[in-house]
Amino acid sequence: MLSFITVCILMFVTPGPAVLSLAGTGAAYGWTRGLNYVTGLWLGHTIVSLAVISGVATIILADPIIRGVLFIACASYFGYLGLRIAFAGSKVAFIHMSAPTLSTGVILQILNPKAYAAHTTFFSGFVLYPDNFLAEVLVKLVVMNLLWFSFHFTWLLAGVKLNELNLSAHRQKQINIVMATCLIFVVLISLQSLLNQ
Repeated sequence: MLSFITVCILMFVTPGPAVLSLAGTGAAYGWTRGLNYVTGLWLGHTIVSLAVISGVATIILADPIIRGVLFIACASYFGYLGLRIAFAGSKVAFIHMSAPTLSTGVILQILNPKAYAAHTTFFSGFVLYPDNFLAEVLVKLVVMNLLWFSFHFTWLLAGVKLNELNLSAHRQKQINIVMATCLIFVVLISLQSLLNQ
């Protein structure tokens, strides 16, 4: 169980498109819009969990053409977000974006390759109850969701607090570069995992 919890923490604490956009939403729009968006992210997270648990994700992603098309779409979107953040200038990125909605959160999670990789690791990489599939799935879902909410609300709070700091233009530009680098890094890791298959 400790190994499973450790991997969950490492997966959820690592910046990906969902948490970066969530922090940006908190910075740009505050708690109310952020809570709406985090609800959408959670619903998308739940859909990905169910797709992985049921094997639907495996069936769909087994086709190399579908997997390639989805990867190109995801990589293009995340690359676009990364460039948009990097060239946002002296304002923390996402401040000028349209307010994300519940459906935006759901769609982002469904398209997020990191979500599928993480969930596949969670559900196939650790055996907690070898003789009881239902208990295993339920325990993993409870632990994952407790950690998921903890880290995602922390990212939302970080965004809200970031906006309250009134940082200098130079510091905001540095934050943009770090956020953009993280997104591009996620795309590169996804590309590497696709090429290694």
